[in-house]
Amino acid sequence: MGWMSVIPPLVAILVVFWRKEVIVALLLAIASSELLLMWHTNESLLYTFVATLERIVAVFGSAGNSRILIFSLMVGALLAYIRESGGVAATVEALLARGLGKTKRSASLMTVFTGVFVFIESNLSVLTAGILSRGLFEKLGMSRARLAYLIDSTSAPICILILLNGWGAYVLGMLEQQNLPGSSVATLWATIPFNFYALVTLVLVFYTAISGKVHGPMRAIEAQPQPHQDLPEHVPSNSKARYMLVPLLVMVFGMVAFMFGTGGGDITQGDGSKSVLYATALACVVAYLMLLASKRKSHQQLVNIGFKGMSELLPLVSIVLLSLALGSSLRELGTGIFLANLVGDFLPLILIAPMLFLAGALISFTTGTSWGTFAILIPIAAPMIVALDLPAPLLLAAVLGGGVFGDHCSPISDTTAVSALASGCDLLEHVRTQLPYALTGGVITFVLYIIASFVMI
Repeated sequence: MGWMSVIPPLVAILVVFWRKEVIVALLLAIASSELLLMWHTNESLLYTFVATLERIVAVFGSAGNSRILIFSLMVGALLAYIRESGGVAATVEALLARGLGKTKRSASLMTVFTGVFVFIESNLSVLTAGILSRGLFEKLGMSRARLAYLIDSTSAPICILILLNGWGAYVLGMLEQQNLPGSSVATLWATIPFNFYALVTLVLVFYTAISGKVHGPMRAIEAQPQPHQDLPEHVPSNSKARYMLVPLLVMVFGMVAFMFGTGGGDITQGDGSKSVLYATALACVVAYLMLLASKRKSHQQLVNIGFKGMSELLPLVSIVLLSLALGSSLRELGTGIFLANLVGDFLPLILIAPMLFLAGALISFTTGTSWGTFAILIPIAAPMIVALDLPAPLLLAAVLGGGVFGDHCSPISDTTAVSALASGCDLLEHVRTQLPYALTGGVITFVLYIIASFVMI
């Protein structure tokens, strides 16, 4: 398909920034991708509308995709139960009474360290840190955009650096298929000090948390009055912090237990999509039972509250659905392979690592998936490593960092949508305010890969 394969993601990105309509942009991108596929196979272009709908329906053919969508809806019910219980307000008061989260710095650092602690799965990391900190940020007058940036820019970098999770298992499985010299495990762990984007991003996150300074579009948003959604004016008199903390703890420890269970006793082999769904569902049940036992709400009222919470997140869940459909269509179109081939076979050796990082960023940005980027670029980087006797940790780290960088910038990434969901921030506002930080980290990383290549190659 060649250069035409980049048309659909360009359509999505242009419409997003022009009309500020993510759902319309994604629908047009899927339709244009299906149109190209039908043109390439000489099928009637009149069936593009039907093919677009079938592509969206096909998302549910994957159990993993279905779990992500159900999990996203259940988050809405969990948030509604926690909010209705007054647990958020009670938790904020309890933290303030104990001297925690009294300042913007301490609240931001608590958010970041929560994301670091829950390194087991990226969605769980942003969800836990987001829910725990929303009330504090609201109390202290900090924007949801700042919260979304902190949790999004902590989760993936931590997951790709600590590696004792599904991310590490996924990449390790790919490395073991590449016949690289030496141990795949040792090679993977050796990528950590060379994963410059993840390290630089965490430095920027801690700078923001400690200094309290924000830059770019986020500064203008912080200057505006912030919405009050999680701290109602009338908090139930018998509300306690446990109405928020117990469901959150159940979700976190449930995730760990389910990762062990689905991995046959090996947490790195656990199924992330299954575990996060099971843990969130269990947390919902616990939150429901706690509210029911308090006798403040009847069963029917709680059912209505749960469905109302789900409905509040329906637009974001729709974005996740369409992002998954677009990613599937782009894989069939070959967008990622085309962009990967732009790296070229005639680059100077010192530019291979920087260009792999850039290619990873382009693929992840246009397809909305970092894991998909790894699947495309690792098989391309591995033969270069063997044939040209290049340092494997450096090149593989460039691929991993590029995937995370592009994902941070992409408005069609499901991870970006989940981060906006967890923080209560508008999706486009999150993308717009995180972009300057991500681009800063990307430019610094690109330069560092050039320097490292001069030294090591």
